[in-house]
Amino acid sequence: MSQSPTPSNQAAAHPEGLSMLEKRKIEAEILKEVYLTLKESHGEQVAKKTIAESVRRSAIEQARAFAAAAPGGTSLKAFQDVMPLWTKGGALEIEVKEQSDTSFTFNVVRCRYAETYKAMGLGEIGHLLSCNRDGAFCEGYDPKLKLERTQTIMQGASHCDFKYRYAR
Repeated sequence: MSQSPTPSNQAAAHPEGLSMLEKRKIEAEILKEVYLTLKESHGEQVAKKTIAESVRRSAIEQARAFAAAAPGGTSLKAFQDVMPLWTKGGALEIEVKEQSDTSFTFNVVRCRYAETYKAMGLGEIGHLLSCNRDGAFCEGYDPKLKLERTQTIMQGASHCDFKYRYAR
């Protein structure tokens, strides 16, 4: 099994020490072509559904690896400890509202993932490439972890409202 992506082995978790934003941009460059090809051959609905399901599955698998590497097992604390991977380099600017053993609530007030996808001409599927991962990550990480979110910057809101709950 892989180790927890701590600063000392973060390079192993991310090829060549790439930030999560850089990794997502590379993935998006490939998925853009898959999306456009599918859209052309099978229509927009099939293309979006395929991208959404592929990204969801990828997020679940990534979360399983994080869960397996969580020191002492999965918990909301262990989940919070890996947040710097997603925020690294200002990729996300967040305002924490509540942080405890069972609740982690924050707003994303700037999302460079959204900015990146829009700049790449992927604004119409940015939510499938990024936001779609968040709930799926919970599925793979620990069934006790649940996400409630009512809005995202990616889909035009002023901020994203994340409410993670961890059942004991």
